[in-house]
Amino acid sequence: MTLTLAFDIYGTLIDTRGVETTLTGMVGSDAAAVSRTWRDKQLEYAFRRGLMGRYQPFSECTRQALDFALAFHQHSLQADQRQQLLDCYQHLPAFTDALPALHSLQAEGYQLWAFSNGQATAVDTLLVNAGLRDCFAGIVSVDDVHSFKPDPKVYAHFLARTNAEAATTWLVSSNPFDVIGARSAGWQAAWIQRSAAVVFDPWELAPSQTLSALTELAAALKR
Repeated sequence: MTLTLAFDIYGTLIDTRGVETTLTGMVGSDAAAVSRTWRDKQLEYAFRRGLMGRYQPFSECTRQALDFALAFHQHSLQADQRQQLLDCYQHLPAFTDALPALHSLQAEGYQLWAFSNGQATAVDTLLVNAGLRDCFAGIVSVDDVHSFKPDPKVYAHFLARTNAEAATTWLVSSNPFDVIGARSAGWQAAWIQRSAAVVFDPWELAPSQTLSALTELAAALKR
C-alpha cells in the first residue's frame, strides 16, 4: 500500500520566525512579539475569510496581518520597510529536520506533496530558496478552490489533484487546526509538536501520531 504524504509548509517545514532577524532591525526588542502577532493574525484572517466566503490570497492575509501587528505594537514603518518584511516570506529558512526527514521518506518510496494555504507560485519559490523543492512531486494550493484549511473542500481538492484516497493519505503538520481538519476529512495525520508548550485542542479528533520532530515520521509510518 503506497501512502500519500501531504506536508503543510508554513510552521511545519518552514520556520516563520525567520522574519525576526529583519524585524529586529526595524522594531528592536519587540521583534518576537510582532512576529507572533503577525503569524496569529495571518491565520485568523484566513479562517475568517474562509468562513465569510470573502476569499483573498494568503499573501493578502499576510499583508493585512502585518499591518495589524505593527499597529497593535505601536510601530510605524515606511512602505519600503513593510515590503521588505513581506519579501522575507519568500526566503524563510527550513527547520533543520526538514531536509533529512524528506530524504528518508523519499527513500522509502512515499508520495510527497506540498499542501499549503499559500499560492502555488509563492510556495514554489519558498521551497526552492529553502532547498526543499526537489523533494516533492508537486504543490497543491488552496488558492485553486478559493478557501483555506480547515475547509473540508480543501482536503477534497487535494485528493482530486493527487488521485489519492483519504484512507491512505497522511497530513503532516505542526498546526493543530490543520490536523483536525484532515482527521475530520477521513485522513490520517501526524502532528509535529515543535514545542512542548503547544497544546493540542481537546477535541474528539486526535492526531494519528504525535511527534516531536519530522525525522521521527518515517519510523512512525511503519508502526
